[in-house]
This record gives sequence, structure tokens and C-alpha cells, in this order.
Amino acid sequence: MRKVTRRQLMNLLGACGVVGALSGLAIGLPALNHALPSERPVRDDRPYTIGGGVTVVPPPGARIDVTETRPAQDNGSVLFRLGPVRYLITVRQFDGTLQDAATRLRQRITGTSGYQVTGSELTITAVDGLEGRQGGYSGPGRGGRYAVFIADGHTIEVTVSGADLDLGHTLRVIDTSTRTLRYARERTE
Repeated sequence: MRKVTRRQLMNLLGACGVVGALSGLAIGLPALNHALPSERPVRDDRPYTIGGGVTVVPPPGARIDVTETRPAQDNGSVLFRLGPVRYLITVRQFDGTLQDAATRLRQRITGTSGYQVTGSELTITAVDGLEGRQGGYSGPGRGGRYAVFIADGHTIEVTVSGADLDLGHTLRVIDTSTRTLRYARERTE
């Protein structure tokens, strides 16, 4: 039988250390991720930057769902939750008309099995004059509202969904928040 050298023993201990560290990361990081809350409170007294120069003042009592919020320079999204009600705003680069954007959003909604657009589409205007289109939709056990705006090569899509009773309690504050949408044109010097 061969004798184990000090070098081999050190290599074995080093390999065990690497395996232990990787195992700790593989188990520890997901456990830490699950321990952190996915929703965080957000201030409702100042605008939240979504992306592409678009901001919105969150409704009172809203929480941000960090698992689905992606603020960015040119595009972005934010998911606010008011209890069980979802309030999602998405900003994307877009080259088309307001009618094109509204049609595209309606098609995405009705492309989900069981969902349909309800009622007529109306004009909506944000406080700084940003004009858009707004409508309603329904799905299995849920209702919702959508709005879409166009601002300098970007589409701003708003979707709200929840059970009818929950929506009845929150739509007023969500409508107020949606009307605070602003687009700030970037200045070049």
C-alpha cells in the first residue's frame, strides 16, 4: 500500500473545501432568496421611474413586487400590488400609432385563454396632457382594465387585474395613479 504524501492530503483538503463552498452557495443562496420578501413598500409621495423617461406616482398602500419589476434606461416595467390586485405598467420602444398600440395590447389580452375585452374603449388623459386609450377586460374569476399611451417612440401599457370585489375597492386610487404618468423628454446639449 502506498503512503499518502502531505501534498496529496493538502490537495484532498483543498478539493473538499471547494466542494463545501460550492455546496454552501448552491443551498444557501436559494434559501436566502426565499427568505427575502418579494414585495416591498413604496413611497406614494414622489414619482417612481419606470424607464424610457416615464414616471408614475404609486397609489397609496401599494407595494412593489420586485420579482416582476425591471426599471431600465430605455424600457422598463413595474408591478404594484394593492392586496390581491395587480397594477402593471410596462414601457417599451414602439414605432407606431396609438391605435396600433391599443390593438396590440388588446390582442395580447385576448390571446390568453378565456380572456376577452369588454365594453368600449375610451380616451384617457394624464395630468400633463399625455393622451391614451382605456378599456376593460374579463377572464376566469378576474376582471381588469387596460390603458395604453404613446410617448416619443415608446408605448406605455397599463394593465390592472383582480377579482371584481377587490377591483371595486382599488380602481379609484389606481386611476388616480395612472393619470400621474409623465414622460420627460431627455435633453441633449
